[in-house]
Amino acid sequence: MRTTLDIPDALLDEARRAAKLGTKRELVIAGLEELIRKAHREALRDMAGKLEVNVDLTKSRKRPA
Repeated sequence: MRTTLDIPDALLDEARRAAKLGTKRELVIAGLEELIRKAHREALRDMAGKLEVNVDLTKSRKRPA
């Protein structure tokens, strides 16, 4: 999908160098993927302490691989 964005060149160039990516397209895709990963991490972090897990560690560790 084509989209036109007005992003400052200096910001794009600095981000591209920091990420060691060759094109603006790669940079935008990498940035969007990172935002998605961050949102997933935060969602998992928000679940901390809200899930009840009953696991018998001794039995689990004796299970064949």
